[in-house]
Amino acid sequence: MARPRSDDKRSAIMAAAIRVIAAQGLGAATATIAQEAGVSNGSLFTYFETKADLLNRLYVALKAEMAAAALDGLPTESDIRTQAFYMWSHWLRWATAYPEKRRTLVHLYVSDDITPESHQAASQTMAGVAKLLERSRAQGPMRDVPPAFVVALMNALADATTDFMIREPANAEQHCRAGFDAFWRMIA
Repeated sequence: MARPRSDDKRSAIMAAAIRVIAAQGLGAATATIAQEAGVSNGSLFTYFETKADLLNRLYVALKAEMAAAALDGLPTESDIRTQAFYMWSHWLRWATAYPEKRRTLVHLYVSDDITPESHQAASQTMAGVAKLLERSRAQGPMRDVPPAFVVALMNALADATTDFMIREPANAEQHCRAGFDAFWRMIA
């Protein structure tokens, strides 16, 4: 009879995958992830059918966590610019507070192992961010360009801003504000 699955072990495997992928990239062996999680390699496959399954679930979970951090406590009664800055600053604070998660998410985003279904599920977790972005650009110069292009530009600007916030923590707030100001001028 199979043992029941443990949420703690599943969480340990996901956390270990974040650490290992951040350090070694997507080529990291599942045995390394299992060892880091304190489980056998066979146990890893009790929780995830394949390495690709682990990567896809991790991708969706990280996108959901990032979206939740960006939108938690959003001041919905404020004007759109205030809401957009709130989302931006909380997103970047998440990225600077969890550099391993950010690095892992970057690896996963470009991975051929991430299925269209996982990209779709991740997009759904980001629906609140997407709606806010659409409202932000409704009257701006980017209103007629494909949303995916606007998101790609926003991600590139957010990555550059995050890098500077990490590199110069004493100026993190100024970098966050300057990055947002550039973003806002671009879309609104």
